[in-house]
Amino acid sequence: MPEARPALDRLKRDLMGEEGLASNQGSDQPLEEEVAGQLGIPLGKGDDGELTTRQAGKVGGAMGGPLVRKLIEMAQQQLVETVQDMPEANGKSPPPGTPGRSDL
Repeated sequence: MPEARPALDRLKRDLMGEEGLASNQGSDQPLEEEVAGQLGIPLGKGDDGELTTRQAGKVGGAMGGPLVRKLIEMAQQQLVETVQDMPEANGKSPPPGTPGRSDL
C-alpha cells in the first residue's frame, strides 16, 4: 500500500529513536544510514556489496525486531477492538444474513 509508506517511515524512525539508534526528528539522512552509523557499520549510498552478512544483519535486525514487535502489538490491539465491536461480544446476535452467522 504505497499511501502507507509515510506513516510506516515515521513509525520506524520513532521506534529507532526509542531504541536510541536514530533521532526522532526529521533527518535528511536515510534511516538505514543513521542506524548503521550508530552501530559503527559503514553504510553509504549506492552499492554496499562490501558489507559482511553480519554487518547487514546487525542493521536489519536492529531495525526489524522492534518494528515487527510494534506491528504485531498494533494488529493485536486492532483485533481486540474489532472483536469488542462485534454484536456477539456484546451479548447480541448478529442480524440474519450477516457473514459468518450460523442460522442452524
